[in-house]
Amino acid sequence: MPNQVLTIDPQNELKFKVDFSGLFEQGYTTHMRLTNPSSDTVLFKIKTTAPKKYCVRPNSGVLEPNSKVDIAITPQPVYLDPNEKHKHKFMVQSVIAPEGRTNIDQVWKEISPDQLMDYKLKCVFETPRVSNLNDSGDNAAQNEVTKKRAAATEDAKVPKHDNLESDLQKATSEVLLLREEESKLRHENLQLKEELLRLHQKVGEGRVRRHSYTPDKNAQATLIPWIAIAIGMAFLGIIIGKFLM
Repeated sequence: MPNQVLTIDPQNELKFKVDFSGLFEQGYTTHMRLTNPSSDTVLFKIKTTAPKKYCVRPNSGVLEPNSKVDIAITPQPVYLDPNEKHKHKFMVQSVIAPEGRTNIDQVWKEISPDQLMDYKLKCVFETPRVSNLNDSGDNAAQNEVTKKRAAATEDAKVPKHDNLESDLQKATSEVLLLREEESKLRHENLQLKEELLRLHQKVGEGRVRRHSYTPDKNAQATLIPWIAIAIGMAFLGIIIGKFLM
């Protein structure tokens, strides 16, 4: 394997800041500079053993002869597992660009491993020094930071009191509205029942009136012969009376 043609700064390690809780310091970025002192065009890639915990920009590119590029490495806002500290490493991988080849991706696919130039850097994680905090009287600040982190964690787990009261007020209002709707429905149901009862009463009265004023056809048929007989007997009595006189 050939020696690395690029000049890399820093040479051996990359430093990152971590707070007391093991969280990467937000907004902190480590820089690495690559310089190509040769007369050849060099392709480079930046690789890491923990790609999900770092953002590298740019993570690949082309370095013309006697040119340089600054690489920004920003940790993600995640916790650093103490057991993984020694596993975090970065590697600068480079290769001399073949003449006349413009498709960089294809060059990386076709290059043989013995042409690659690798350079590894270890990661160093710095935390605030307790002695410095004691000397400067910043223990209170440290405790305040710890409290804020704990409070933020609790806020994420438990709903805020204001939100809970607002939800309870909304639920109470909805219950009252439902009760009002239920009362209206009951009132309308009673009105319908009363209306139905009145209709039944009207129908019953109509039937009674028809029975009272409409003569029964069978009764009429029975009375007609008796009326005729009575009239005949009356005429017969008048005639007999006239003869007797």
